[in-house]
Amino acid sequence: MIYDMTPFALRSLAVAIMAYSTTASAGQTPAVPKTPVADHHQHLMSPALATAWKIPAPVTADDVVAQLDSAGIRSAAILSMAYAWGSESLQSGDAEEHARVRAENDWTAAQAGHYPGRLVAFCSVNPLKEYAVAEIDRCAAIPALRAGLKLHFANSGVDLRDSGHVRRLRRVFHAADEHRMAIVAHVWTGDDRVGKPFGKAQAETFVNEVLPEAAQVTVQIAHLGGSGPRLDPGTMAGMIVLSEAVAAGNPRMRNVYFDMTTNVMARSSGDDAAFMAARIHQIGVPRILYGSDIAIQGNPAARESWTMFRMKTPLTAQEFDAIAANVAPYLRPFGSNSDSRFGR
Repeated sequence: MIYDMTPFALRSLAVAIMAYSTTASAGQTPAVPKTPVADHHQHLMSPALATAWKIPAPVTADDVVAQLDSAGIRSAAILSMAYAWGSESLQSGDAEEHARVRAENDWTAAQAGHYPGRLVAFCSVNPLKEYAVAEIDRCAAIPALRAGLKLHFANSGVDLRDSGHVRRLRRVFHAADEHRMAIVAHVWTGDDRVGKPFGKAQAETFVNEVLPEAAQVTVQIAHLGGSGPRLDPGTMAGMIVLSEAVAAGNPRMRNVYFDMTTNVMARSSGDDAAFMAARIHQIGVPRILYGSDIAIQGNPAARESWTMFRMKTPLTAQEFDAIAANVAPYLRPFGSNSDSRFGR
Protein backbone atom coordinates (compact mmCIF):
# COMPACT_ATOMS: atom_id res chain seq x y z
CA MET A 1 0.00 0.00 0.00
CA ILE A 2 1.33 3.48 -0.88
CA TYR A 3 0.67 6.29 1.59
CA ASP A 4 0.75 10.04 1.12
CA MET A 5 3.89 11.05 3.00
CA THR A 6 3.02 14.45 4.42
CA PRO A 7 5.67 16.47 6.29
CA PHE A 8 4.13 15.20 9.50
CA ALA A 9 4.35 11.59 8.38
CA LEU A 10 7.95 12.19 7.37
CA ARG A 11 8.63 13.55 10.85
CA SER A 12 7.29 10.37 12.45
CA LEU A 13 9.33 8.26 10.06
CA ALA A 14 12.41 10.32 10.85
CA VAL A 15 11.92 9.74 14.57
CA ALA A 16 11.79 5.99 13.98
CA ILE A 17 14.90 6.03 11.77
CA MET A 18 16.84 8.09 14.31
CA ALA A 19 15.85 5.72 17.12
CA TYR A 20 16.93 2.74 15.01
CA SER A 21 20.27 4.35 14.08
CA THR A 22 21.07 5.35 17.66
CA THR A 23 20.45 1.91 19.15
CA ALA A 24 22.16 0.13 16.27
CA SER A 25 25.31 2.26 16.56
CA ALA A 26 25.41 1.51 20.29
CA GLY A 27 25.32 -2.21 19.57
CA GLN A 28 21.78 -2.59 20.91
CA THR A 29 18.82 -4.30 19.31
CA PRO A 30 16.52 -1.58 17.95
CA ALA A 31 13.19 -1.32 19.74
CA VAL A 32 10.21 -2.63 17.80
CA PRO A 33 7.27 -0.18 17.82
CA LYS A 34 4.51 -1.45 20.08
CA THR A 35 1.11 -2.44 18.83
CA PRO A 36 -1.96 -1.67 20.96
CA VAL A 37 -2.79 -3.96 23.83
CA ALA A 38 -6.49 -3.27 23.29
CA ASP A 39 -8.92 -1.94 20.71
CA HIS A 40 -11.40 0.22 22.61
CA HIS A 41 -13.83 0.87 19.76
CA GLN A 42 -15.01 -2.14 17.77
CA HIS A 43 -18.48 -3.11 16.57
CA LEU A 44 -20.31 -6.23 15.47
CA MET A 45 -23.30 -6.19 13.14
CA SER A 46 -26.02 -8.81 13.23
CA PRO A 47 -27.42 -10.39 10.06
CA ALA A 48 -30.68 -8.49 10.67
CA LEU A 49 -28.97 -5.11 10.92
CA ALA A 50 -26.72 -5.85 7.94
CA THR A 51 -29.82 -6.59 5.88
CA ALA A 52 -31.59 -3.43 7.06
CA TRP A 53 -28.56 -1.29 6.21
CA LYS A 54 -27.89 -3.17 2.95
CA ILE A 55 -24.42 -4.25 4.09
CA PRO A 56 -23.26 -7.35 2.16
CA ALA A 57 -22.51 -9.46 5.24
CA PRO A 58 -22.76 -9.30 9.02
CA VAL A 59 -19.70 -8.60 11.15
CA THR A 60 -19.12 -11.41 13.63
CA ALA A 61 -16.80 -12.00 16.57
CA ASP A 62 -14.72 -14.27 14.33
CA ASP A 63 -14.22 -11.37 11.91
CA VAL A 64 -13.10 -9.00 14.66
CA VAL A 65 -10.77 -11.49 16.34
CA ALA A 66 -9.10 -12.19 12.98
CA GLN A 67 -8.42 -8.45 12.74
CA LEU A 68 -7.07 -8.33 16.27
CA ASP A 69 -4.80 -11.30 15.63
CA SER A 70 -3.47 -9.71 12.44
CA ALA A 71 -2.66 -6.51 14.35
CA GLY A 72 -1.24 -8.25 17.42
CA ILE A 73 -4.00 -6.81 19.64
CA ARG A 74 -5.05 -8.85 22.67
CA SER A 75 -8.55 -7.59 23.58
CA ALA A 76 -11.36 -5.34 22.42
CA ALA A 77 -14.47 -3.54 23.54
CA ILE A 78 -17.35 -4.70 21.35
CA LEU A 79 -19.87 -1.86 21.20
CA SER A 80 -23.36 -3.01 20.30
CA MET A 81 -25.03 -1.20 17.42
CA ALA A 82 -28.52 -1.71 18.83
CA TYR A 83 -28.91 2.08 18.92
CA ALA A 84 -29.22 1.95 15.12
CA TRP A 85 -32.66 0.31 15.39
CA GLY A 86 -33.85 3.55 16.98
CA SER A 87 -32.40 5.78 14.28
CA GLU A 88 -34.67 7.81 12.04
CA SER A 89 -34.10 5.53 9.07
CA LEU A 90 -34.95 2.28 10.89
CA GLN A 91 -37.31 3.19 13.73
CA SER A 92 -40.53 1.20 13.64
CA GLY A 93 -42.56 2.05 16.74
CA ASP A 94 -41.57 1.47 20.33
CA ALA A 95 -42.76 -2.11 20.89
CA GLU A 96 -41.24 -3.66 17.76
CA GLU A 97 -38.26 -1.34 17.90
CA HIS A 98 -37.39 -2.26 21.48
CA ALA A 99 -37.60 -5.94 20.57
CA ARG A 100 -35.05 -5.38 17.80
CA VAL A 101 -32.82 -3.40 20.18
CA ARG A 102 -32.94 -6.24 22.72
CA ALA A 103 -32.17 -8.80 20.00
CA GLU A 104 -29.15 -6.82 18.73
CA ASN A 105 -27.76 -6.39 22.25
CA ASP A 106 -28.24 -10.07 23.04
CA TRP A 107 -26.73 -11.22 19.72
CA THR A 108 -23.67 -9.01 20.34
CA ALA A 109 -23.22 -10.43 23.83
CA ALA A 110 -23.54 -14.01 22.56
CA GLN A 111 -20.94 -13.36 19.86
CA ALA A 112 -18.49 -11.79 22.33
CA GLY A 113 -19.04 -14.82 24.54
CA HIS A 114 -17.26 -16.98 21.96
CA TYR A 115 -14.02 -15.27 23.04
CA PRO A 116 -14.14 -14.88 26.82
CA GLY A 117 -11.23 -12.89 28.16
CA ARG A 118 -10.70 -11.15 24.84
CA LEU A 119 -13.98 -9.45 23.94
CA VAL A 120 -16.10 -7.35 26.29
CA ALA A 121 -19.60 -6.50 25.03
CA PHE A 122 -21.33 -3.17 25.68
CA CYS A 123 -25.10 -2.71 25.61
CA SER A 124 -26.43 0.15 23.48
CA VAL A 125 -29.62 2.15 23.04
CA ASN A 126 -30.93 5.37 21.54
CA PRO A 127 -30.96 7.61 24.65
CA LEU A 128 -34.01 9.57 23.49
CA LYS A 129 -36.34 6.57 23.49
CA GLU A 130 -38.90 5.92 26.22
CA TYR A 131 -37.56 2.38 26.60
CA ALA A 132 -33.94 3.51 27.00
CA VAL A 133 -33.67 3.24 30.78
CA ALA A 134 -35.62 -0.04 30.83
CA GLU A 135 -33.13 -1.51 28.35
CA ILE A 136 -30.17 -0.28 30.40
CA ASP A 137 -31.70 -1.87 33.50
CA ARG A 138 -32.16 -5.12 31.57
CA CYS A 139 -28.57 -5.10 30.29
CA ALA A 140 -27.23 -4.35 33.76
CA ALA A 141 -28.82 -7.58 35.00
CA ILE A 142 -27.07 -9.66 32.30
CA PRO A 143 -23.41 -10.43 33.15
CA ALA A 144 -22.42 -10.47 29.47
CA LEU A 145 -23.76 -6.92 28.92
CA ARG A 146 -23.26 -5.11 32.19
CA ALA A 147 -19.70 -3.86 31.50
CA GLY A 148 -20.87 -0.74 29.75
CA LEU A 149 -23.18 1.32 27.60
CA LYS A 150 -22.57 2.64 24.09
CA LEU A 151 -24.33 5.82 22.96
CA HIS A 152 -24.22 7.43 19.52
CA PHE A 153 -25.63 10.96 19.65
CA ALA A 154 -25.59 11.64 15.90
CA ASN A 155 -27.21 8.35 14.87
CA SER A 156 -29.82 8.79 17.59
CA GLY A 157 -30.79 12.29 16.46
CA VAL A 158 -29.62 14.01 19.65
CA ASP A 159 -29.67 17.81 19.58
CA LEU A 160 -27.80 19.31 22.52
CA ARG A 161 -29.64 22.61 22.00
CA ASP A 162 -32.89 20.87 22.91
CA SER A 163 -33.51 20.90 26.69
CA GLY A 164 -35.73 17.84 26.37
CA HIS A 165 -32.93 15.88 24.72
CA VAL A 166 -30.48 17.00 27.38
CA ARG A 167 -32.90 15.88 30.09
CA ARG A 168 -33.18 12.42 28.52
CA LEU A 169 -29.40 12.17 28.19
CA ARG A 170 -29.02 13.04 31.86
CA ARG A 171 -31.49 10.30 32.74
CA VAL A 172 -29.57 7.72 30.70
CA PHE A 173 -26.15 8.74 32.06
CA HIS A 174 -27.58 8.57 35.58
CA ALA A 175 -28.95 5.07 34.98
CA ALA A 176 -25.56 3.82 33.73
CA ASP A 177 -23.86 5.44 36.69
CA GLU A 178 -26.22 3.75 39.15
CA HIS A 179 -25.44 0.37 37.59
CA ARG A 180 -21.69 1.16 37.50
CA MET A 181 -21.64 0.68 33.74
CA ALA A 182 -18.86 2.44 31.85
CA ILE A 183 -20.07 4.71 29.04
CA VAL A 184 -18.63 5.06 25.53
CA ALA A 185 -20.26 8.12 23.98
CA HIS A 186 -20.07 9.42 20.43
CA VAL A 187 -20.95 12.95 21.53
CA TRP A 188 -20.68 14.61 18.10
CA THR A 189 -24.23 15.32 16.97
CA GLY A 190 -23.76 16.49 13.39
CA ASP A 191 -23.32 19.77 11.58
CA ASP A 192 -25.39 22.51 9.98
CA ARG A 193 -26.23 20.24 7.04
CA VAL A 194 -28.28 17.94 9.28
CA GLY A 195 -29.62 20.69 11.52
CA LYS A 196 -28.08 19.30 14.72
CA PRO A 197 -24.67 20.97 14.86
CA PHE A 198 -21.90 20.20 17.30
CA GLY A 199 -19.69 23.09 18.36
CA LYS A 200 -18.49 25.08 21.35
CA ALA A 201 -21.91 25.56 22.97
CA GLN A 202 -22.94 21.92 22.52
CA ALA A 203 -19.65 20.64 23.97
CA GLU A 204 -20.09 22.94 26.96
CA THR A 205 -23.62 21.62 27.49
CA PHE A 206 -22.30 18.06 27.48
CA VAL A 207 -19.55 18.86 30.00
CA ASN A 208 -21.66 20.99 32.32
CA GLU A 209 -25.06 19.32 32.20
CA VAL A 210 -24.67 15.70 31.09
CA LEU A 211 -21.31 14.49 32.44
CA PRO A 212 -22.12 15.21 36.10
CA GLU A 213 -24.75 12.46 35.97
CA ALA A 214 -22.00 9.84 35.49
CA ALA A 215 -19.53 10.91 38.15
CA GLN A 216 -18.70 7.41 39.39
CA VAL A 217 -17.87 5.57 36.17
CA THR A 218 -15.46 5.68 33.28
CA VAL A 219 -16.74 7.82 30.41
CA GLN A 220 -14.96 7.31 27.09
CA ILE A 221 -15.53 10.06 24.54
CA ALA A 222 -15.32 8.53 21.07
CA HIS A 223 -13.24 9.95 18.23
CA LEU A 224 -11.62 12.59 20.51
CA GLY A 225 -15.03 14.25 20.62
CA GLY A 226 -15.41 14.55 16.87
CA SER A 227 -16.47 12.19 14.10
CA GLY A 228 -13.42 10.42 12.75
CA PRO A 229 -11.27 12.46 10.36
CA ARG A 230 -14.06 14.94 9.60
CA LEU A 231 -13.11 18.47 10.68
CA ASP A 232 -15.40 21.43 10.12
CA PRO A 233 -15.03 24.63 12.20
CA GLY A 234 -17.82 23.68 14.59
CA THR A 235 -16.42 20.21 15.21
CA MET A 236 -12.98 21.64 15.87
CA ALA A 237 -14.40 24.17 18.34
CA GLY A 238 -16.27 21.42 20.19
CA MET A 239 -13.21 19.19 20.37
CA ILE A 240 -11.15 22.08 21.73
CA VAL A 241 -13.73 22.68 24.50
CA LEU A 242 -13.46 19.04 25.57
CA SER A 243 -9.66 18.90 25.53
CA GLU A 244 -9.34 22.27 27.30
CA ALA A 245 -11.70 21.06 30.03
CA VAL A 246 -9.22 18.27 30.79
CA ALA A 247 -6.21 20.57 30.58
CA ALA A 248 -7.87 23.03 32.98
CA GLY A 249 -8.51 20.31 35.54
CA ASN A 250 -12.30 20.53 35.33
CA PRO A 251 -13.52 18.03 37.97
CA ARG A 252 -16.29 16.86 35.63
CA MET A 253 -13.58 15.32 33.44
CA ARG A 254 -12.15 13.29 36.33
CA ASN A 255 -13.15 9.88 34.97
CA VAL A 256 -13.04 10.77 31.27
CA TYR A 257 -10.93 9.07 28.60
CA PHE A 258 -10.88 9.74 24.85
CA ASP A 259 -10.53 7.15 22.11
CA MET A 260 -8.40 7.88 19.08
CA THR A 261 -10.56 6.09 16.52
CA THR A 262 -10.42 6.89 12.77
CA ASN A 263 -9.34 10.45 13.59
CA VAL A 264 -6.31 10.17 11.32
CA MET A 265 -6.84 8.33 8.06
CA ALA A 266 -5.37 8.24 4.56
CA ARG A 267 -7.35 11.30 3.51
CA SER A 268 -6.32 13.37 6.56
CA SER A 269 -4.18 16.39 5.74
CA GLY A 270 -1.04 17.27 7.66
CA ASP A 271 -2.89 20.15 9.32
CA ASP A 272 -5.72 17.84 10.38
CA ALA A 273 -3.26 15.32 11.86
CA ALA A 274 -1.50 18.16 13.69
CA PHE A 275 -4.86 19.32 15.11
CA MET A 276 -5.47 15.81 16.46
CA ALA A 277 -1.99 15.69 17.98
CA ALA A 278 -2.61 19.03 19.69
CA ARG A 279 -5.79 17.64 21.26
CA ILE A 280 -3.89 14.56 22.46
CA HIS A 281 -1.28 16.78 24.09
CA GLN A 282 -3.94 18.88 25.82
CA ILE A 283 -5.81 15.82 27.06
CA GLY A 284 -2.64 13.99 28.06
CA VAL A 285 -1.39 10.72 26.61
CA PRO A 286 -2.48 8.62 29.66
CA ARG A 287 -6.13 9.33 28.81
CA ILE A 288 -5.87 8.38 25.11
CA LEU A 289 -7.22 4.96 24.12
CA TYR A 290 -6.72 3.33 20.74
CA GLY A 291 -9.72 2.19 18.70
CA SER A 292 -10.30 1.23 15.08
CA ASP A 293 -14.10 1.04 14.53
CA ILE A 294 -15.97 -1.34 12.24
CA ALA A 295 -14.08 -2.38 9.10
CA ILE A 296 -16.80 -1.85 6.50
CA GLN A 297 -17.47 0.65 3.71
CA GLY A 298 -13.84 1.65 3.30
CA ASN A 299 -12.95 1.89 6.97
CA PRO A 300 -9.55 0.23 7.47
CA ALA A 301 -9.04 -2.83 9.64
CA ALA A 302 -7.26 -2.52 12.98
CA ARG A 303 -3.75 -3.17 11.68
CA GLU A 304 -3.99 -0.65 8.84
CA SER A 305 -5.68 1.91 11.09
CA TRP A 306 -2.86 1.76 13.66
CA THR A 307 -0.23 1.97 10.92
CA MET A 308 -1.86 5.07 9.42
CA PHE A 309 -2.17 6.72 12.84
CA ARG A 310 1.57 6.21 13.44
CA MET A 311 2.60 7.34 9.97
CA LYS A 312 0.64 10.57 9.78
CA THR A 313 0.33 11.90 13.34
CA PRO A 314 3.13 14.15 14.69
CA LEU A 315 3.75 12.32 17.96
CA THR A 316 6.99 10.81 19.25
CA ALA A 317 7.70 7.08 19.22
CA GLN A 318 7.45 7.15 23.01
CA GLU A 319 3.99 8.73 22.84
CA PHE A 320 2.77 6.13 20.36
CA ASP A 321 4.09 3.35 22.58
CA ALA A 322 2.38 4.85 25.63
CA ILE A 323 -0.95 5.04 23.79
CA ALA A 324 -0.50 1.44 22.64
CA ALA A 325 -0.06 0.36 26.27
CA ASN A 326 -3.12 2.22 27.61
CA VAL A 327 -6.04 0.04 28.67
CA ALA A 328 -9.37 1.39 29.94
CA PRO A 329 -10.46 0.31 33.43
CA TYR A 330 -13.32 -1.78 32.04
CA LEU A 331 -10.87 -3.93 30.08
CA ARG A 332 -8.40 -4.48 32.91
CA PRO A 333 -8.61 -7.89 34.57
CA PHE A 334 -10.09 -7.55 38.02
CA GLY A 335 -10.06 -3.76 37.52
CA SER A 336 -12.60 -1.12 38.45
CA ASN A 337 -13.74 2.17 36.96
CA SER A 338 -10.89 4.16 38.48
CA ASP A 339 -7.33 5.05 37.62
CA SER A 340 -4.73 6.20 40.13
CA ARG A 341 -2.85 8.12 37.44
CA PHE A 342 -5.62 10.71 37.53
CA GLY A 343 -5.53 11.06 41.31
CA ARG A 344 -8.53 8.82 41.95
